[in-house]
Parts: sequence; C-alpha cells; structure tokens
Amino acid sequence: MKLCFRPITPLLLFSLFFTLSLAANVTYDRRSLIIDGHRKLLISASIHYPRSVPAMWPGLVQTAKEGGVDVIETYVFWNGHELSPGNYYFGGRYDLVKFVKIVQQADMYMILRIGPFVAAEWYFGGVPVWLHYVPGTVFRTDNEPFKNYMQKFMIFIVNLMKQEKLFASQGGPIILAQVENEYGDYETVYGDGAKPYAMWAARMALSQNIGVPWIMCQQYDAPDPVINTCNSFYCDQFTPNSPNKPKIWTENWPGWFKTFGARDPHRPPEDVAFSVARFFQKGGSLHNYYMYHGGTNFGRTQGGPFITTSYDYDAPIDEYGLARLPKWGHLKELHKAIKLCEHALLNSEPTLLSLGPFQEADVFVDTSGACAAFIANMDDKNDKIVEFRNVSYHLPAWSVSILPDCKNVVFNTAKVGSQTSIAEMMPENLQSSEISPEKDFKALQWEFFVEKAGIWGEADFTRNGFVDHINTTKYTTDYLWYTTSLHVDENEEFSRKGIQPMLLVESKGHALHAFVNQKLQASASGNGTVSSFKFRSPISLKAGKNEIALLSMTVGLQNAGPFYEWVGAGLTSVMIEGFSNGTKDLSTYTWTYKIGLQGEHLSLYKAEGLNRVNWVKTSEPLKNQPLTWYKAIVDAPPGDEPIGLDMIHMGKGLAWLNGEEIGIYWPRKSSKNDECVHECDYRGKFSPNKCSTGCGEPTQRWYHVPRSWFKPSGNILVIFEEKGGDPTQIRFSRRKMSGVCALVSEDYPSFELESQYEDENESYKNKATVKLKCPINTRISSVKFASFGTPTGSCGSYTKGACHDPNSTSVVEKVCLNKNECAVELTQENFNKGLCSSATRKLAVEAVCS
Repeated sequence: MKLCFRPITPLLLFSLFFTLSLAANVTYDRRSLIIDGHRKLLISASIHYPRSVPAMWPGLVQTAKEGGVDVIETYVFWNGHELSPGNYYFGGRYDLVKFVKIVQQADMYMILRIGPFVAAEWYFGGVPVWLHYVPGTVFRTDNEPFKNYMQKFMIFIVNLMKQEKLFASQGGPIILAQVENEYGDYETVYGDGAKPYAMWAARMALSQNIGVPWIMCQQYDAPDPVINTCNSFYCDQFTPNSPNKPKIWTENWPGWFKTFGARDPHRPPEDVAFSVARFFQKGGSLHNYYMYHGGTNFGRTQGGPFITTSYDYDAPIDEYGLARLPKWGHLKELHKAIKLCEHALLNSEPTLLSLGPFQEADVFVDTSGACAAFIANMDDKNDKIVEFRNVSYHLPAWSVSILPDCKNVVFNTAKVGSQTSIAEMMPENLQSSEISPEKDFKALQWEFFVEKAGIWGEADFTRNGFVDHINTTKYTTDYLWYTTSLHVDENEEFSRKGIQPMLLVESKGHALHAFVNQKLQASASGNGTVSSFKFRSPISLKAGKNEIALLSMTVGLQNAGPFYEWVGAGLTSVMIEGFSNGTKDLSTYTWTYKIGLQGEHLSLYKAEGLNRVNWVKTSEPLKNQPLTWYKAIVDAPPGDEPIGLDMIHMGKGLAWLNGEEIGIYWPRKSSKNDECVHECDYRGKFSPNKCSTGCGEPTQRWYHVPRSWFKPSGNILVIFEEKGGDPTQIRFSRRKMSGVCALVSEDYPSFELESQYEDENESYKNKATVKLKCPINTRISSVKFASFGTPTGSCGSYTKGACHDPNSTSVVEKVCLNKNECAVELTQENFNKGLCSSATRKLAVEAVCS
C-alpha cells in the first residue's frame, strides 16, 4: 500500500490553527444552548482536576468521550490556587489551564464552575481558610471583605482564561461559566444580606464580558440573562425561572460520597439511566453527571468533615481511572440512543400521551416529519404493556424506552446489556532493589521514629480552659495537643485498690487520642452525621504527678451549610471520675498547647527533611506503637495497572510517597448492624441509604497512589501512624480487571445504534447480543459460566435455571476464547431456541481475562 502525505506548508498550518481556534457564538433560548446557530443537546461529565493527577487527565477525558460525553465540567478550587492573599499557585494537580487545554485537544466543550464557593465535599467549600481570619469577614452574604476577595479571584481566573483564549467566544472550549453554587437553598437563613449578595454575584459575573452565558445552580431567583439550573437525583420536573431559559441539569448524582466509618453507597445504573432519559423526555437539553470521575481527596483536601480520602462516588469512571462496568457502558448506550433523537427533541414541541395511571409517552415530530418518542413507566413495582401507535410495548417497572423513529425501541433504561467487569485489588509485596550488580530483591527494611506524646520543643501557648481547634491551627495541620498535669494522692482509693478512674471527654470534633504519662489510654471520634462526640473510658493514674496529653484531630473541614465557616472543633469538657472528694473537672485547669506534630514541623515526609531525626533501622519495626513515623524504600509495582496502598492492618494516620500526599488513611469499619443489600432493587426513587454495601467492613481499605508518582526504584514511602498498626502488613495492590460478565435477554434492544439507521429502508432486526471485552493486552482465557435458557443471579454468582442449553459453554468458547473481545448473538444458529419457548430466554456468561 502506498501512503501519500500532504506537505505541511505555512498556509496549511495557519489554516489549521485558524480552524481550531475559530471563535464560537454561544447563545440560548427556551429550548437549548445554540452554538454558531445550531441547537445542541449536550451530555456533560464532571471531572475535578485536583482530584486526579495531570498524567491521568488525557485518559480520563478520552474515556468520557468514548462514553458519549460532549462536555467536561469542573469547579475551580479557590483555596488550592490562592494560598495566601495574592499568592497564586497553578502547578501540578492545580494546573487548570493545562486541564482545560486537554479538553480542548479532545475536541470537547467545557463548563467552568468558578464559584468560587464550590461545596463539593472539599475542605472549607473551596474558600481559603485564611479568608475567615480577615477581620470582619462573613462568607457568602452582603459582606464587603468577602465580596472584595471573591471578586478579585473571579477576575483573576476569568483573565487567565482570556489570556489563554479558552472561552468559546475566543475559539476555546468553555461554553458556560458558573458563579456561586447552590445558594438559593440557604437564602432565607442568611437573611437580609442574601438577596443583595446573590444579585451582586450575578452582576459581577456578567460584567466580566466572557462572551458565553453564565449559570447559577439552585438559584431560583437568578436574574436574566443568568440561567438557573437544577441539582438533584431527578430533575425531570425542574422548570427554569424564565420561559426564555433552557432546562439545564448541572448535577445528576450517579452515586454518593463516603464518610469514614459509614457504609458504601451505590446507585444502580438502571436508575441513573432512568433519571437521564426522563430529563430529556421532559424538555431537558444539557445534562451533567456529578461525578463522572470522582477521583481522590489527596492530602487533606476532603470536606465533610469525615469525607473519605476516596471520592470514587460510584461514578462511571472509578477512582483509579477505569471505566466502571456496567454503569459506564449502560450510560454510553443511553447517550447513543438520545443522540439519535436530538434533532426531533430540539426542534419540535412534544405531544404528551397518557398510556395508563403511571405510564406516558412524549412524542417529538419536527418539521421534516422526523419522529422520536420516549415511553415511560413510572410505576416502581409493576411491569406494564402499553399500546402506542397501535403497537404493544413491554415496559419494565421504573423505566423509559427510547424510540428514535417512534416505532423501534433501541434502548430501555432497565435492560442492562453492557458487560460487567470484575475489578480486583491484587496484592504485591513491598519490595526494594538497592543498586547492586545482582539487582536482587531483599527483605524490606523499615525505619521508624517515635514522637513524644504532648509538648515537643517549646510550647506554643498556655490558656486557662480550652481553645477552638480550627481557630488555633487554621488548618495548617490536623493535630493540636491539649496538655495539663494532675497530682494524685497516694491515699486515693483507686491507687490503693488498683481501681481505674474514668476519663470523661466532650469535644466539638472530630477525633481524639488520650495519653496519660505517655501511654495511649483511649481514642474516640464523631462521624459523618455528627462531628461532636462524648466518651467515657477507664485510664491509669499513678500516685504523684500525671501528665495528661490529649491529641485533638480534624478529619477534613466543613464544606457547606449556612455560616459553615464558624463551625468549630476541639475539646469542650474534660473530667475524671473516681476521686475520693468527687469528680475533678479539668476544663478550668491551665492547659498548654502545641500545634502540629514534630515530624510535620521537620518535614519528615519530604526529601529535605528525612535526615532531621535519627531513624531506627530494623527489619522488624515496632508494631501497635502510637505516634510513630515509618519510612521504607520501595520499588514501583510491576505492570501499568493503577495502584492502591492497602492499609487494612494500620490504625489511622497520613501517608506520602516521594513527598506526594497520599492522604488520610483510616480503615474504620462501618457497623455490622447497618442495613446493607446484596442486590439492589433499582425500582423507585433513589436515596443515598437505599443500596449500601460494606456493613461491618472498612469504609476505605485501599488508598490511590498514582503511577506517575513512582520512580522505577528508590521510592520513599513515609507513614505516620497515630494509634498503632502493623507496617509489615502494608501492601501495594494493583487494580486489575480480571474477568467480564454479561446477561442479556432475547427481548433486549440491539445496541448497534449507529448502523441501525444508516439505511432507512433496512427492516429493523433485533439481534440481542452478549458483548465481552477484556482490558488491553489481555484475552479471554477461559469461560467460567455460560448458560442459554433461564439463568439467574448476578456476575460472580450466576446459576443455571430449569431451562439450559447444554451446548452454551462450547458456543461461547468457540466465539470468544483467546480473543480480546467477542460478540455472541442469541440466534437459532447458536442456541437451541426450542428450549423453554414459553419463557423469555437469556444468555449469561462469565469469562476470565488474562
């Protein structure tokens, strides 16, 4: 084959650049955004740039695009950029311009939610902590200091985008920008300052002249021309506050966040698809998944408090950057089906047809005669058969069928035909290969350093009584020592009889370790529902002077709610019961304070700080020792799969690799008594507690360590353990897709959507098909289960039904074995369709990828 290349001339280069950077005119009317005169039906995906790393960004954007996404959406994280007044940072994970340009290079649009308040389960809602300490400042109300700093940051970001020509009006990808965030829900609480602030924010944004529309989500009184938008699990019933504004859904939550010690929430793909289909059925034109990739709260960036380091969100792309199947695949097919209806949806008025008490159809016919229909069954218990245009259609409960030609169903939200992938965390022993001629691996050598419980170095200050934790640390650290001393008479009854007195502590949050005479006595914490806590625990006191050292800890910062910046943390009461003259109230004692840990102060997790203490070298490090720093030299795990740090055998603390902040680890278990499900019933409205798993298990066991943080060898892993664990059990785990499954019924729509309508004269043929695909560079090595007939169960637990074609496995093996991907059609040529003819037959397959 002869390949011909056209020479690149300066004229061609100019023409190419001009085409790529051509300014776009973005307007809107009641039906949709209009870009260069063309109406757009848009699918958007939230990916937060600082919750992943730059090396992941191109892959995340590409996976979203392959999933049928047109737009990438992100917040702008003020406190990640303005580290102190006027001191800006845009490096590493905070390289906003680079992220936007990656979206542009993928030929996708961008929604920039500048805020700059973002909530987002991000510490302090994205607002800099330092701003709270500017005299006279009150967040998010008609307050001059707050508005002044907010406007300065908004102008800085807008000008940065303009300098890089990133607004669509300049030829860039940004088609919408957002000011403020979900403020309408709190306006009544903020009182007289609320409405003036909201209107000021809108006017201030409009004055930036960015050339694209502004939006305000959950802002019911957003002034023209700012578009108010919806955030919820369902937005089909949302109506903009003006008949001239399009219906936009800025946050559809396809999952939910996790808090340490709580269950793992999941939202079924059937319900996510149902909500999206209903939105477009009822006039929506721009829909955004929050989140499409949740990512990781690296460092100490989580909000809540108590939000986990993982921000996976049960999103279509998981925390590690892998497509979550079947959710990603099911939504991809949904997007294809909706796009087939785009012209009719955006260029006609719908006709609503009632087909039953909970069944209805919306029919769209444009001027060319093109017809599309969405038929919905809102009954959350019962399947229904409805008559539409003299044809009978079976509708599963709580589902929508999409008919791009008003005749043929190409997609039903309840029928998941996309494959399920089996993702596993495969453990790898921590290894170190010191430079030597043999390059042999040897046993990992740990080094450790134990901190003193209480005041290290000079005390920061003393006070009678307690100070607020957050006001004292200003979130420069999670840790604050409260210390005092107590004299015990040798004649106290508990001293003579060996009875333990009781320590009673009350705290505004978030967690605490109690030490007496350098010994850990008790630990306690709040949770994601209630940050404050009380606890009562026996302690050991000796005759004479006793040193009481209480280590108070934050676990993220409040990120939302009215006047959230005033929510404090730290001790409010300390008492000891058991003395002969009654309970001793230590709350009024003189307390000495120390901010942070000695290891933090010395930067033991950074290369320049590693030699500032005398590490103790040992092949058997201290186990179950509180306040201990551990260090080891490790190699990168083999392969290219994403990596998680397995901390199941540790207590609570912080971790770093090569100075990069992995974040807070805390394998805190949820209650065994919580209500969890083995299989979720997708039918009916979703809430975060509906489909939880993980009861009695750690909320988070593995902690994402991006591949780009590793060197081939000589990586420095540093752990700070607060209360005690076994570092010899720490493992890296590779996240691998080890198998694939699918279960498809004969009545499932065909997903060959593109070819379906290439030839209008071709008769519709529904060929239900099981499609399997292994990760790149792997193949289907074996078929663990295959049954055509009436199989039941879910991936990993399929069972044969009363009806089963004995040739099922051989048929699937013939088509799929030793292939990266395959498609098995449910046809007479492949299977015995004489079996169980009275039942709806299915094909279930589980295969191994290697």
